[in-house]
Amino acid sequence: MSADAHRRPTRRSLLIGGGAGVGLLVAWALWPRSYAPNLTAAPGETIIDAFLKIGEDGRITVIVPQIEMGQGVWTALPQALGDELGADWRQIAVEPAPIGPLYANTLLADEAVAGALPVILQGIGRWAAHEFATREAMMITAGSTSIRGFEQRFREAGATARALLCMAAGKRIGADWRACDTEQGFVVRGNDRFRFGDLAAEAAGFAAPSPAPLRKPGEGGLSGRPMPRLDLPAKVDGGTRFAGDVRLPGMAFASIRHGPLGETRVAGANKAAAEKVPGVLAVIEDPAWIAVIANNWWAADRALDAIAPRFATSGALPDTASITRALDGALAGGGKRLVVQGDADAALKPGASLTADYAVPLAAHAAIEPLVATARANGDRLELWVPTQAPGLTRDAVAKATGYAIGRVTVYPMQIGGGFGRKIENDAAIEAAMLSIRAKRPVSLMWSRAEEMQRARHRPPAKARLSARLEGQRIAGWSATIAAPATMGALARRLTGHGGGGAESAAIEGALPPYAIPAVAIAHAPADIGIETGMWRSVAHSYTCFFTESFVDELAAKAGSDPLSFRMSQLGSAPRLARCLTRATGIGGWSGESGAGQGIAVHSAFGSHIAVLAEVSIEAGAPKVTKLVAAVDCGRIINPDIVRQQIEGGLIWGLAAALGDAVGYTRGIVDQRTLRELALPLLADSPEIGVELVPSGEAPGGVAELGVPAVAPAIANAIASASGKRLRSLPLRMS
Repeated sequence: MSADAHRRPTRRSLLIGGGAGVGLLVAWALWPRSYAPNLTAAPGETIIDAFLKIGEDGRITVIVPQIEMGQGVWTALPQALGDELGADWRQIAVEPAPIGPLYANTLLADEAVAGALPVILQGIGRWAAHEFATREAMMITAGSTSIRGFEQRFREAGATARALLCMAAGKRIGADWRACDTEQGFVVRGNDRFRFGDLAAEAAGFAAPSPAPLRKPGEGGLSGRPMPRLDLPAKVDGGTRFAGDVRLPGMAFASIRHGPLGETRVAGANKAAAEKVPGVLAVIEDPAWIAVIANNWWAADRALDAIAPRFATSGALPDTASITRALDGALAGGGKRLVVQGDADAALKPGASLTADYAVPLAAHAAIEPLVATARANGDRLELWVPTQAPGLTRDAVAKATGYAIGRVTVYPMQIGGGFGRKIENDAAIEAAMLSIRAKRPVSLMWSRAEEMQRARHRPPAKARLSARLEGQRIAGWSATIAAPATMGALARRLTGHGGGGAESAAIEGALPPYAIPAVAIAHAPADIGIETGMWRSVAHSYTCFFTESFVDELAAKAGSDPLSFRMSQLGSAPRLARCLTRATGIGGWSGESGAGQGIAVHSAFGSHIAVLAEVSIEAGAPKVTKLVAAVDCGRIINPDIVRQQIEGGLIWGLAAALGDAVGYTRGIVDQRTLRELALPLLADSPEIGVELVPSGEAPGGVAELGVPAVAPAIANAIASASGKRLRSLPLRMS
């Protein structure tokens, strides 16, 4: 190995990921450097910067590094840029960014370090994380970071382009560029008007001003308004191509089967039976899976049924009972305290006023689009069309699995039909590449729904033990121990080949109560459940909020206080959250009466704040949610319609997790293999939904995941109000 290879930072020497172990390499190779855009301009197009191209016809192409998976990022980020640019919304188009350092999600790296390092090291840690993420082109769409991490960059790109266009116009008319302005796709000064397309090539030759001359958000007529979504028309008319829609010359289709969880290998299959299925081209076997290639997917999947593959598994086969034992064992061990404020032991020593255990199960992603990828191996080049939340990591994983040089692997990131954390994994991309290489032709691989459910990395299960002591109407001490798999450390190992281990902050995200409690201790007890788990919409917030806000209601009852008054009296240090709570209860018609079937919950996450009010009736011994009202403070809003859509979707997602079926396993095989078996809410089950957006001048926060966490505790609290029965486990069942 060369000396340069030793000095270059790698994912093994500097890990940006979950878990307590985050290695930091500070060397000369980390000092800042500049990068040029790696864009390609079509005929008549001019590259203005890494995020913007302008055509001679006036077409404005915004380059978006974050993947569109229904959250509206291909509209909101162009809207922020277009507002600063002074663009005509009708002329804006979107193009996915190529893999490159200028598009790295440095905010995600910063937050990973912030949660894993002592305060004294966070300054240098954030700098190193930022530099490493940039150098490694870590493009990841996750953690509700798209707007938070890129809005400022897009505003600066738009403002810089506006200045350059004004410089070009000023030169033409012999005026100071600062006297020019832009509107609706024109540079204007008095009666002078110049189309962007006429100025773009000339504008690109000027030096960009520093700092970028930012406008007040909304001054350009776009930001803050419900502009039509750019991705919607093509999705409605079928013009959008997802990975499953890719068609290449000579392409074949494949379906695949994996065995039970654990150390599994293919033990046998009646391959001759595949020949009886019309359209079958080949049966390809790997130690861990078996696949059929055919001239259509239906034939490939039917052939897999016919050959009836058998698998052998060494070691124990995980099941629901073993998962429960692992969580109970971890919880009994006490875990490692990762959050300490004040002296919780002393505060609770006189005796906790209340102690309660809570639990959540594995939870499925159940995205409309199962895993899918199309691969074409051609000589020493490999191309992939894949819905991925992390294109660079996908490229690296495929290169490592196939032996191709990274520079010879091209990833075309497709729009995602539901990601929720599942599409950060690379299973289908790797398998499609291997099938294409062995079949010597392009191959489109799609997992069946049953296969997706079997091998999905579900949201981790968790158990919690919470204790608190009251002093009158206030919480004097709080302790929480949460047993859960160390999911983010394991995910980092899968994606990068190296990762943290043991207790991790990511597993208890959102567990710190927002209330003014003088003494708090929160611990993570890592549990090895024998099943790989993964990211899920709102990650750990999805269960920590359920634990915390359900327990707060129990404390309010213990104190003999109304749940609203009890919370409000202790939210003095969280005014934005308190404002959300007053809005939600006001709009939702909070009565505060026992037996009213109303419940509330609050949560702060991703730089945003939410309060949810739920109304529940008990019908035939089962809870029915009749109303969900949410008040949201997500800072400055770019597109209010998209925010409402994301919150509404999050509320329904949270409803499904609260009332749907739990994911279980029997001898390594998932019990729920279809969407129907998940008992998801139907349209007829959907409650009345209201979303109130609280005006704010703060920096934009994330909303794609914000609507999920507070739903389950609000419903649980409403059930307790309606029935007098406290349910401490999801899904919420009366019996």
